[in-house]
Amino acid sequence: MSTTLNIVLKKASKIYHEGDIVAGVVVVESIGEVRHEGLALAAEGAVSLHLSTKNAGIFDAFSNSIKPMTLINTVMELAPAGKIPPGVTEIPFEMPLRARQPLPGAPAGCGLLETYHGVFVNITYTLRCNMKRSFLNKPLNTSCQFFVQYHPQEAAPRKPVRCEITPASVRRGPAPGPRPAMPHFQLYAELDSTVCPLDRPLTGKIRVEECAAAIKSIELQLVRVETCACAEGHARDEFELNIAVIFEDDYVVTENFPILLVRSSKGDLFQTTQRDRRE
Repeated sequence: MSTTLNIVLKKASKIYHEGDIVAGVVVVESIGEVRHEGLALAAEGAVSLHLSTKNAGIFDAFSNSIKPMTLINTVMELAPAGKIPPGVTEIPFEMPLRARQPLPGAPAGCGLLETYHGVFVNITYTLRCNMKRSFLNKPLNTSCQFFVQYHPQEAAPRKPVRCEITPASVRRGPAPGPRPAMPHFQLYAELDSTVCPLDRPLTGKIRVEECAAAIKSIELQLVRVETCACAEGHARDEFELNIAVIFEDDYVVTENFPILLVRSSKGDLFQTTQRDRRE
């Protein structure tokens, strides 16, 4: 006799905000009557550090002291011990999405962090259903991941940034073999704003004022920063928004721009777009 469990959420996107109700049904399907010792549903959320063979050396000093941080751990009973008839049975549920306590790093008024799947850090939220059965039958388990996002924020004021890039202002990247003297150059970089809504393009311009050597390419690298901290200190693998200038002799010079990503509401996005057009 085969019995299956499945969790189906009402929202197809599986995206929720703090304070929402996570609603759906647990589907039990069996060709015969199912006896059980109770069904329970748990909502779990945690921040965890992911180590692999590629990055283990970076976080060796912290791997023994960093443990997953619990964001949510809510359990509710779906059904007491009893019987489930043959066929398909749907058991509805509703669970409020609330944090155990406010956490550092979340916006004001928020206790949850956004779902995040990074290189080293993962922030995940999962629903788990468990059907207890007699000792002659193994318990049944199923899970379903859902996603947490911050509420859209009011449009933040633009923060343009401009800088001059010269041999005195940049750091030099690695180059194979002997390195000749750095050529003279003068570039200007400008970002329209370091506060960037996720649903709008990142805009700016780069101007080459003068350069004594040929430039192979100018690259804009949009990457991320992940920091893991514990009582012993913190480890960081650097990811940033960089402007990289690569010369023909493989000299690489970079300039870094810290940016803030925000979720803006559609109304704020429309008003900002109209203002930009008038300017």
